Amino acid sequence: MAAGQIPSALPVEQLDHLAGTPVARDSAAQPARVRHRMSTRNRLLFFTTAWLIVLMPFLFWWNTWFGRHLSDNQLSEFLNDEKHPRHIQHALVQLGERLTMHDASAVRWYSDLERLASYPVEEVRNTDAWVMGQDATQAGFHTALLKMLEDPSPMVRGNAALSLVRFGDAAGRLQIVALLQPARIIAPVSGRVIDTDHAGTAIHQGGLIAKLQSGQQITEVRSPISGRIRTLSTVTGADVSSGAELASVDPGAEQVWEALRALYLIGQPADLPAVGNYERDLPEIPDRVRQQALLTGQAIKDRASRQP
Repeated sequence: MAAGQIPSALPVEQLDHLAGTPVARDSAAQPARVRHRMSTRNRLLFFTTAWLIVLMPFLFWWNTWFGRHLSDNQLSEFLNDEKHPRHIQHALVQLGERLTMHDASAVRWYSDLERLASYPVEEVRNTDAWVMGQDATQAGFHTALLKMLEDPSPMVRGNAALSLVRFGDAAGRLQIVALLQPARIIAPVSGRVIDTDHAGTAIHQGGLIAKLQSGQQITEVRSPISGRIRTLSTVTGADVSSGAELASVDPGAEQVWEALRALYLIGQPADLPAVGNYERDLPEIPDRVRQQALLTGQAIKDRASRQP
């Protein structure tokens, strides 16, 4: 055997011989390694912590997921839960699904839908505008949606205008055209810009655009729509005045697609430039949006040619 080479196995006789060597005796004399077991208290703390790590996200998801089915009693309870606007929104989504399935039992909550058209939380009004568009036979919904065209939120105005199209009412046409335009983000107060996002960044409705500091007060400026930041008109460290434009945000594909579908039915020749912006073959314009823009533009031209 080469020097330093250790055999992979030894005969039994050699193992018995080695057992009596000093090395073997010393090894046998060494105390066995003590295995420390976790105490019952620590095990309980460990498992409780692990369970909470799993449980808390589930509870959050369960309480914010609008797909969870609500019974009739829960629906009535949620629609009147003034302390939890998310519950109201959940109930509205469920009620909207019933309307799309022509569930006659939904009539009992129609007065709640009209009431919520003036609810102080924007997200609730926005969802309510969509739901009322699911039954175009209700005069009360029609009246409420017309009033919502004056809502301070551009998204609520847009959803109300889209729902009115289902009533055959083009009163919200200008609001629908506005859905195709970039949203201008205006400074609500004067102050110094202490943080901004970046041009080209995708952003959700309510996403942070910039932070302004005026004295000790910090004002967060958020996007009214989902889309992509098109331009930034300021930089961190700059002083801005109230009413100054901070940024512009291009609308997201879903918003544009819905607006184009509505204008297919009610669009006028004056709307063609706004529609034409989405007919171009550009990477940022999804193919289905471009195709819808082409169809909408042609429909508008056809209607105009038939008018005396």
